[in-house]
Amino acid sequence: MTPTRAGTAPSLPPVAPEVCAAAVESLTTRLRGRLDAAVEALAGTPVDTPEDGTYGVRCGEDARVTLTPGPSGTITSPDQAHCTCLLAPRCLHRAAVLAAGPVADATSPTAPSTPPARPASAGGPASCVPPERCPSAGRIRAAGDLWTAAATVLAAGVHAAGAVPQAELLRAAHTARLAGLHRAESAALDVVRHVRDARDPDGSPGAHRPHAMHHPAESVAVLRELLLVTHRLKAAAADPELIGAVRHNHRPDGPLRLYGVCREPVVGPGGAGGVVTHLVDDDDRWYTLRDVGPGGVERARRAGTAHVALRSFLSDHERLSRGGLIVTGAVVAPDGRLLAERGVRATFAAGRPWTRAASGRTGHAAPLTGCDVEIVAVDGEEVLVRVLTQDVPGPTARLAPAHRHPALAHTANLRRLGARPGLRVRLLGRLDPHRVTTLRPLAVGPAPGAGAATLRLPEEWQDRADLGYDRLRDDHFPPEAACPPPPPPPPPGTGARPVDPPLRRLRDLVELAVVGGRRAAAEPARDSDRDGHAAALRRGGFTTGADLFAALGAVAARRPRDAFGRPSGDDRDHYAAQWLAAAVYLDGTEAALGRGLWHG
Repeated sequence: MTPTRAGTAPSLPPVAPEVCAAAVESLTTRLRGRLDAAVEALAGTPVDTPEDGTYGVRCGEDARVTLTPGPSGTITSPDQAHCTCLLAPRCLHRAAVLAAGPVADATSPTAPSTPPARPASAGGPASCVPPERCPSAGRIRAAGDLWTAAATVLAAGVHAAGAVPQAELLRAAHTARLAGLHRAESAALDVVRHVRDARDPDGSPGAHRPHAMHHPAESVAVLRELLLVTHRLKAAAADPELIGAVRHNHRPDGPLRLYGVCREPVVGPGGAGGVVTHLVDDDDRWYTLRDVGPGGVERARRAGTAHVALRSFLSDHERLSRGGLIVTGAVVAPDGRLLAERGVRATFAAGRPWTRAASGRTGHAAPLTGCDVEIVAVDGEEVLVRVLTQDVPGPTARLAPAHRHPALAHTANLRRLGARPGLRVRLLGRLDPHRVTTLRPLAVGPAPGAGAATLRLPEEWQDRADLGYDRLRDDHFPPEAACPPPPPPPPPGTGARPVDPPLRRLRDLVELAVVGGRRAAAEPARDSDRDGHAAALRRGGFTTGADLFAALGAVAARRPRDAFGRPSGDDRDHYAAQWLAAAVYLDGTEAALGRGLWHG
């Protein structure tokens, strides 16, 4: 028998949505009320993994749950989960263990194919189904069930959406799968995972919570996707993109030629740490190679030079990020992750100039934002810059550390960059989800065409520095005379310093609604918007945003009552539709503002 593993959460096998949903639905009302506490109690329970491939969890003196996954390693049938208690199989122990296991992916096993085409609508998997005039009645019903389950989660808030509403969503996801609504099913499973991450941020990301890198903006994104798709489907919208297709791990037809771009330290909840190396192919599609596990920031620091975990490949993340890779038999997940499955072979190859590698905009993994900037001044732990458009200084923006932990180099490197006004550099990073005028850079290099007023990095760095790992030194910078300082930044209040639009006020409300539920979203209406959020949005020119802010608070605060003052019905659908309108507007407007600032 393999030694018992104990941790913050049991290392359980993935569970098919319909199996978990059926186990929860089989419980009595009384047992359903105790289910969340039973799931939480499993957090410190060890999992026995005998050599016969089963998983055993002790749930009390007379109760032991045994899981026997199939060849795929997933619990796909109710008879693969057994409990020794007298109430089995309709018992609390069995349901709790199944609800504690990770949700099985909707992807099929590896399938030979060319990379799926990019979806026309953000957030959905590629569509390879023939167009239809409108969804069938069965698909409309399935979409309606998913909408109802998602609206229940939204009204409760992810922190309060326990195992029962999660099971309802999993059941509706299975119904959507049977109806062929692949995009909606995938979105529903993403919502369940993010709800679990939000409720258990300290869960083990390596086992019990493989997706545990939670941020409220991510929960907003997955709920927006699910509600938007199901809203349009139940309205019989004739758009094949709404149907989607089963997401496959795919094998490209030939060798995959990749070029390293940069390394990114990863520090997540539950003590997770590691590195993600970003790569692009000849068509500027983005890929990632991840090495994340328990160990926190210290593991993230060490992982930057650790060996690459891709079968027998002998290299490290630092060398790979500045070089390249040729992968034969490659297996690529739908989100662009390179998977170390059987038959994969990789060899090291030369890289390509970073200025070209940083220009990718499309692909499987989410592309990073690249731009050229001129350093203006240090502003606390942040740096003021002017975005360069065709070598002409443009609007003022901010750079902020991607991670502030002193064991990582982000803050120290930004401080060095900020001390050189007039320096021109090329950056690659992520936009701050709360501040459209702020970029969190991951890598830096010389700005093309900047002459002497740019970085002088060592030849072995291949004209790029990973800001989380490499340390910039004095000899990496040009002489101060080569960087004529730009005009000093204007004082606060003059309107020329980077000021994020008041859209963040709407974002705060949209995220608060997702995290805290309908009661939290009603607060602005209850206090008559004492802080003046709607007025600030109108002054900033976001009239529609102000109207949506006020409407969301008002709908959240409204409670229908009958003639005797008793609660009457539930307008949960109306609330979900109002939240969706605000979330869609926010997403589109912030994207447009970001493109205008960082890409000219």
